Amino acid sequence: MENSQLTLYYLPSCPYCRKVLHALDELGAKIPMKNIHENDEYRQELLKIGGKGQVPCLVINGRAMYESDEIVKWLRQNLKGV
Repeated sequence: MENSQLTLYYLPSCPYCRKVLHALDELGAKIPMKNIHENDEYRQELLKIGGKGQVPCLVINGRAMYESDEIVKWLRQNLKGV
């Protein structure tokens, strides 16, 4: 899986986002990340992609995935050794 096809929208203070960030750290994976608190353009992008401003949101090839457990599961299945 190409990392360039992934983007994580997050907030550092969100416990569900921290769960996803921890999984990325465990996997040693680096993917593009956009903190929606730092930049309102990121929040607007997120709204356009998925229709809501919920984080964490992992965008995979233009599709939004929101639930932290599902995101962590997907990351572990698809980013091993990346």
